Amino acid sequence: MIKKVVIFAAGRGTRMKDLARTRPKHLIEVFGKPFLFYLLTNLKAVGFQEVIMVTGHLSHQFDEFFSVYHEEFPIFCTVNQFAIMGEEKYGTLIPLQAVKSIVDNEPFVVVMGDNLYSLEDLQAFANSEDNYNYIGGLKVADSKNYGTLVAGSDNFLIRIDEKVANPISDIINAGIYKFNPDIYSVVEKITPTQNGEYQITDAISLLAQENSVKIKLLQNYWLDFGRPEDIKKVEKFIQSNNLFATYGLDVN
Repeated sequence: MIKKVVIFAAGRGTRMKDLARTRPKHLIEVFGKPFLFYLLTNLKAVGFQEVIMVTGHLSHQFDEFFSVYHEEFPIFCTVNQFAIMGEEKYGTLIPLQAVKSIVDNEPFVVVMGDNLYSLEDLQAFANSEDNYNYIGGLKVADSKNYGTLVAGSDNFLIRIDEKVANPISDIINAGIYKFNPDIYSVVEKITPTQNGEYQITDAISLLAQENSVKIKLLQNYWLDFGRPEDIKKVEKFIQSNNLFATYGLDVN
């Protein structure tokens, strides 16, 4: 089993609007607990031995979170992306660069701090100990508002299309990855997009040209926590699946 998992949680959460103005969206509460609590609970249940959270925006609040929940999550630590990489560069590739000295000698899993993944799917990535890199894909009815994954034979990734008007694939990028150390062989080759972002998907696309990236389809749920209405969606999911005991919630 892969030992390390990295959580990307440095973003400003602009889609959460005013709710994320004074706190990271990952710490917005669902049933009285920060959303991050649910993600960490699932990661702990899978059995990861080291969880590294990359913070940036309002990073001190994550330190406060861990001071409260240190008994529940003793194997977790934070890495301040801004302190390591500065605040000038931004995008999903920068957290990956920030943890290079921690993870580059062994395989590791990456998840987004504003997504909730099932135990089944997290376990599938944790067990991906072969020589391939993996990107999580989810089949949806309407994929035009997402980055989509174009698959070839044997689930090899051909390319990633970023929110195109008429996508040819119904598989969206679910923001969960398994990387081998070779990911860092392409990271330094990435240049910013037109809007100045350094994208992790650009690095994955370079690896895909070497036939070293496969798509792993998620078999269970995937919940996004990016907009105000997602708070109720996550609450409804927990309630309808009777997960109160799983997360130690008081139902009264």
